This record gives sequence, C-alpha cells and structure tokens, in this order.
Amino acid sequence: MADKRMTEEEVVAELEDGMTIGIGGWGSRRKPMSIVRAILRSPLKDLTVVSYAGPDLGLLCAAGKVRRAVYSFVSLDSIALEPHFRAARQNGLVEDEPWDEGLFVLGLQAAAWRVPFLPSRAGLGSDLLTRNPRLRTVRSPYADGEELVAAPALVLDAAIVHMNRGDAGGNGQFLGPDLYFDDLFLSAATRRFMSVERIVPTGRLLDEGTFHTLRVNRLMVDGVVEAPNGAHFTSCAPDYERDESFQREYAATAKSPEAWDAFRSAYLDVDGEAEYQRAVTNR
Repeated sequence: MADKRMTEEEVVAELEDGMTIGIGGWGSRRKPMSIVRAILRSPLKDLTVVSYAGPDLGLLCAAGKVRRAVYSFVSLDSIALEPHFRAARQNGLVEDEPWDEGLFVLGLQAAAWRVPFLPSRAGLGSDLLTRNPRLRTVRSPYADGEELVAAPALVLDAAIVHMNRGDAGGNGQFLGPDLYFDDLFLSAATRRFMSVERIVPTGRLLDEGTFHTLRVNRLMVDGVVEAPNGAHFTSCAPDYERDESFQREYAATAKSPEAWDAFRSAYLDVDGEAEYQRAVTNR
C-alpha cells in the first residue's frame, strides 16, 4: 500500500488557478480548514468552489480567491448567514450559482457515476430554475412523459475533505454523526485529498468505530494530511466541537476592511498551520 502522506502546502502545490474545487463537510462542521488556510496563504486565484458551504467559502471569498460559488447554502450553523460570502455576493464580487440541497447531492452523484446528469422533481415550480440557468428540464422517455429537473454532473478538478482518522494509504474514517457526502466529493473529483485528525495504523481503524464508519477507501484518495485540530474553528465531533467564540470573532470581521485585515494578520498570514494553531491557543 503506497504511503500517501503529504503536507497542506504539498496539497496546494497540486492545485492551479481557475480550478473547480469541491470542499467537503457541512456548514460549519468538519471542514478541511487547515488546507483552506494553506490555500489562503498561496497565490491561487479564480477558483470555482463547490460546497455545502460555511467558513471555507467565506474565507476564500474574503481573500479574493473565488471567481464562482456553487452551493446549496452558505451558513455558519449557529450564525445563520456566512457574512463574508454574503458581502461578496451582494457586492457582485463572485459569480453566483445556487442549488437545492437534494439536487446538489444528485450533481455530485452524477459526477461520481460519470453520467452527464440525474433526474429529479426537486426545484420544479420554483425560482431556482431562473436563478440558476445551468439547471434545465428533461422529459421522461417513457409512457409517463413527466417533466423533470436534470441535475448536471458537478465534475470537480479537485476535492478536499476532513476525517477523524485515516491511515497512511488514504483510508479514512468518520466518527461523528454524519459522513456529510464527503465520499461523493472525492468520487466526483480528478484529484482527491483528505486531512485527518490523526493517522493510525490500518489495523487500528476499528478501535474507535464500527465498520460502517470506513466510508473512504484508499482508491478515493491521492494524498492524506495529518492535521490535529485541522477542522478548527468548525466542529469535528467527537474530537471537538465548534469554537463558537472564535467563530463570532471571525464573523465580526465582515463589518469593516480594517477588522478583516487585523484578523487576517493575526491568524491567516502566518508561517504555516502550526503557527495558526499557536495563535489560536494563545488568543
């Protein structure tokens, strides 16, 4: 089994300007934030971000890294609207592509199955079809002749996810309440990267969870990063909950450019992930 261990910086070196990047997790839960922070420190730009989005998309928008946002929602969970994404969208700084949550799943599944679209009734009769011209309708070829929404495949150049545990070969394990479709993000992508709280020997992956928690296998992952506290400030249950005070501090920085610059200087424009973790601990 190949050793696929990498650093955050090595993952970012695999990415290019203009890529379509899928980011796993859900809202402000189990996001691959250490890799997002590495992207923030890099010169990457003009990205299309595909996400059940939270501070991953907000931070990248605030840093001017995003050209297009593809999402079904953008929330910090305990704070309903992600403020930096909201500001970028209202000011026309990003191209906007809203989806329904169910259609979003079908788009990822279509890409994972390598088919051009999957049909659904979700979105019919709503403004979603006018707000997102990428969504179209198709007519069933069978006797029913039903009109359906065609969810186009959300094909990703790269995907990044965060898991609780993993091994050096790229097998990943979630220990919290939900997988959050991270397996579909990886399966929909050409290049696949996973950060984990801890890398353990393969034979120890069942020490903390049952077989059903092993939903990411090594064939779905090109690189794995050991990143303790790497989902901060989002939650990574059961390892840790969301850092609510830090999230409030982050959200408040959308009020002015000066507040954002101070936050970025203190926590983001630092010398790597270890320095970020020290800054968070010492705040």
